[in-house]
Amino acid sequence: MGVAGPRVKICGITNLEDAERAADLGAWALGLIFYPRSPRRCRRDAAAAISAALRRRTELCGVFVNATLAHVTATADAAGLSMLQLHGDEGPAYCAEAARRTGCRVMKAVQVRSGADLQAVGAFHTDFHLLDAHHERLRGGTGDTFDWELARRHGGTPPLVLSGGLRAENVAGAIDAVRPYAVDVASGTEGEPGRKDPARLEAFFAAVHGAGAPAAAGPAAEAVR
Repeated sequence: MGVAGPRVKICGITNLEDAERAADLGAWALGLIFYPRSPRRCRRDAAAAISAALRRRTELCGVFVNATLAHVTATADAAGLSMLQLHGDEGPAYCAEAARRTGCRVMKAVQVRSGADLQAVGAFHTDFHLLDAHHERLRGGTGDTFDWELARRHGGTPPLVLSGGLRAENVAGAIDAVRPYAVDVASGTEGEPGRKDPARLEAFFAAVHGAGAPAAAGPAAEAVR
C-alpha cells in the first residue's frame, strides 16, 4: 500500500539496527557514507551486514566525496550498492563512468548558494539531483537549511531529492514549497552523529506521510539489486 508524501532517504546509517528500523518505517533509500572525514562514516563490515539483510527491501546508496573511480567501484561491489551519491567535485564524465563501472544509479549532489548552482547541476544527466545546503567546510550533514525558493527552480528533471537541515518540524513545509521526488535526512533523525534516535526517525516519517504532497514523477520502478 502506498503512502502520502515523497520518498524518504535516511542518510548517515552506520549499523544494522538503525538500517532495519528505517527500512521498517518505509525508507526508500539508506545512505551509507564512505567519506573518511565524516563522523557518520560506515565501516565496510557494517555495510556488508546491512546489504545482506536489506538489499532486496530498499535502495542502498553509497555516499562518496572525490573518491577514485577504483575505490567507488570496489566499494559498490563489496557493499552491494544500488545507488551512488557523489557529493564532491565530480564532473559529468566521472558520474557517467561511475555508473558504467558499477551498474548503479547515480545521484549528483550540489550545495546551493544561488541560482548559479542550479544552472551548474543542469550539466549532470544523472538519475537524480540532490540539493543540499552550502557549507564552507562540511560536505553534508550540517543541519542547515537553504532557500527552498531556489530549489523550486530545479524543475524536477531528473528527479529532485531535497536535503539540508530537514527534520520533523520543518519537512512538511519543505515538501509543500518544493514538491520533491524524495527528501533526505541525516542529522535531523540522530541522537548523535552516526546513531539514529528512534523517536526522531518515527516523527520524521510521520511528518512526511502527513504532508500529503504527491511524489513527483520519477524513473520507472526497478528491482532493488
